[in-house]
Amino acid sequence: MRHRQMVPPTSWELDQAPGDLLKVVQQTRQSWQLNPEVLSLRPLLYPFESGGAAQQMGDCLEFFLLESMAYTLSPSPAGPIGTQYCVCKVELSVCGQNLLDRDVTSKSDPFCVLFVDVNGKWTEIDRTETAVNNLNPAFSKKFIVDYHFEEVQKLKFALFDQDKSSMQLYEHDFLGEFSCTLGMIAAQELSDNRVITLSMAGRKLDKKDLFGKSDPFLEFYKPGDDGKWMLVHRTEVIKYTLDPVWKPFTVPLVSLCDGDVEKLIKVMCYDYDSDGGHDFIGEFETSVAKMCEAQDTLPLELECINPKKQKKKKNYKNSGVIIVKSCKITRDYSFLDYILGGCQLMFTVGIDFTASNGNPRDPSSLHYINPMGTNEYLSAIWAVGQIIQDYDSDKMFPALGFGAQLPPDWKVSHEFAINFNPTNPFCSGVEGIVQAYSACLPHIRFYGPTNFSPIVNHVARFAAQATHQEFAAQYFILLIITDGVISDMDETRHAVVQASKLPMSIIIVGVGNADFAAMEFLDGDNRVLRSYTGEEAMRDIVQFVPFREFRSAPKETLAKAVLAELPQQVVQYFKHQNLPPLSSEPV
Repeated sequence: MRHRQMVPPTSWELDQAPGDLLKVVQQTRQSWQLNPEVLSLRPLLYPFESGGAAQQMGDCLEFFLLESMAYTLSPSPAGPIGTQYCVCKVELSVCGQNLLDRDVTSKSDPFCVLFVDVNGKWTEIDRTETAVNNLNPAFSKKFIVDYHFEEVQKLKFALFDQDKSSMQLYEHDFLGEFSCTLGMIAAQELSDNRVITLSMAGRKLDKKDLFGKSDPFLEFYKPGDDGKWMLVHRTEVIKYTLDPVWKPFTVPLVSLCDGDVEKLIKVMCYDYDSDGGHDFIGEFETSVAKMCEAQDTLPLELECINPKKQKKKKNYKNSGVIIVKSCKITRDYSFLDYILGGCQLMFTVGIDFTASNGNPRDPSSLHYINPMGTNEYLSAIWAVGQIIQDYDSDKMFPALGFGAQLPPDWKVSHEFAINFNPTNPFCSGVEGIVQAYSACLPHIRFYGPTNFSPIVNHVARFAAQATHQEFAAQYFILLIITDGVISDMDETRHAVVQASKLPMSIIIVGVGNADFAAMEFLDGDNRVLRSYTGEEAMRDIVQFVPFREFRSAPKETLAKAVLAELPQQVVQYFKHQNLPPLSSEPV
């Protein structure tokens, strides 16, 4: 493994525009051999385009970087370039100052929308909450963006004044926007995967409503590098009570306290008002270390203080008590954590040799190897295999076939080793799979039917043995390449539902121009897959991709589409089983 150094620009020079300005506070840190080093902290000024005459308006977008660590896995020389790079996460915090006031009888109700450039078109990624009657909003919603080091990622931040409950942006007043690239921003990478889960309550809070009780909510702040408090999290509002119990919530530890459990944080309690003029109840300062003293049987109680009341009233005690019922720090492991922790991806290929593919000697056959030495089956094997083989240390992969008659008795088999060695069906790397595939074609007879369940159950038997592991050591991936409709759909549905309980995923690549509606049915993106017994799949483990949509596209495009859901499926399984990576640090 090698480490790529990312050196963000340490400064930009930009003339101040006479109109609106957007200020980006930059804190960059360089990572070289995993040693972060502070490089600079400089304010940046960007012109803010409001779409009309220049207005005196200054918006502030704050981006922070903790450790800019880039990992890349060495690709095979013949493999597609770029697809092996691991992805970093960055967190973008947005706040505004002196925004345009578009409302007549009140102030603007701003929200921010993040767009990314996808093939020349701006595509909405996410949007913040709406800050009611507020020209200086500090949005608690963070934008989480995948940072691809090898790509130029164009971003656009647009502010709108909410007028209706509609999700359509044209229904709201446009305040302004600006564009940049993610590479220009020193952003906060979520390299610390610890998260904190808090369970909070209140007791005898001050009554703020004239004809009722309070509607309390909490806001959590951490100190910024400029010395100002930065909003990190806002709880939900609990209506009509002085003794609220908030739902447990989880926040990245790096967001709450920059990963420093001793750092002071401020908690402020407000009474919610629909017009945005929330009434201040009280506040207190604490630390994560202090809150972790809370136990399920012995909660931590912190006095909520209103400084103005404290000065005015001699007998003032507090404005209520905030109770930390429980505080737990855990690790939110990512796909990269499991892979770098030593998890092996166990790759198996299943190839369709049914008669509908055509005679492999005929150029119209899907198994015909053209003068360039390839066909759609080989293209799919290369595209997927060259990515996955980097995550398997021995690079020995079983390659199985189905739907063919085998010598010497020419019986149909739906689960045979294409190297004709049933006791050792392993091929050395993707090259070994390709060689075994080419060698077996002249020695088998294409037949049928198209049965998937035997190969699914074959891999599932090995995956079931891995369920006894105490760490995230192995995850099994079955790539099925087929040209047609499944003959044993009921048995295959049942096999997939059972496999959804195991450390296993299934990738199906459909070659040719057949109707692949049944494959879409197995891919549970839009519905929960059920067995013929009525049992539901525990999770979606099937990803189907029709090869015809990628015939003229680069290999990388097919690989990205085929493997799009795999990282999420791996993480989902190990989290559900509460299995940490093989190499993991204590919390």
